[in-house]
Amino acid sequence: MGNLALLIIAIGLSMDAFAVAISKGLSMRRMSYKTALITGAFFGGFQALMPLIGFVLGTRFESYITAIDHWIAFILLSLIGLNMIKESRGPCEIIEDRFNLKEMVTLSLATSIDALAIGVTFAFLHVDILPAVSMIGVTTFVFSFLGVKIGNVFGECYKSRAELAGGVILILMGVKILLEHLGFLG
Repeated sequence: MGNLALLIIAIGLSMDAFAVAISKGLSMRRMSYKTALITGAFFGGFQALMPLIGFVLGTRFESYITAIDHWIAFILLSLIGLNMIKESRGPCEIIEDRFNLKEMVTLSLATSIDALAIGVTFAFLHVDILPAVSMIGVTTFVFSFLGVKIGNVFGECYKSRAELAGGVILILMGVKILLEHLGFLG
């Protein structure tokens, strides 16, 4: 998997965190760069950690499912993407203007569960995991930091669009992986 494909996956994965960061920014009376940095660090850190865990699990069980790994990647990416699209159409979640460790861990876990499945997919595709998780973590950090700022400045109108874009990106990556394995794409 090339760097461009990894970047596209990283952007897709970061959209949940971006949407939550926008909500964080919405709830702030004044923009706080400290809050934006903490949000980016939590979301980026968890988004990097979860695919690493998934990769370890995937490599452990790879020998049992190598014949169908491309289908697993396609199904996982499609389900994650469809869920993100569904969430973009649902009611907005209210996130309070307070920061505590429990809340940040909970939000970080909630926005990074998808990345665990991506890590399993990376194991099947033999992706070099350290550059991949680094790219995912840094991308999510940047998007989350910017999300707090954008939410504070522009408001709610971008949250659902970010989730929708992330879902579409992940579905398209799943289709690409499947088509490559089936020989339709080189």
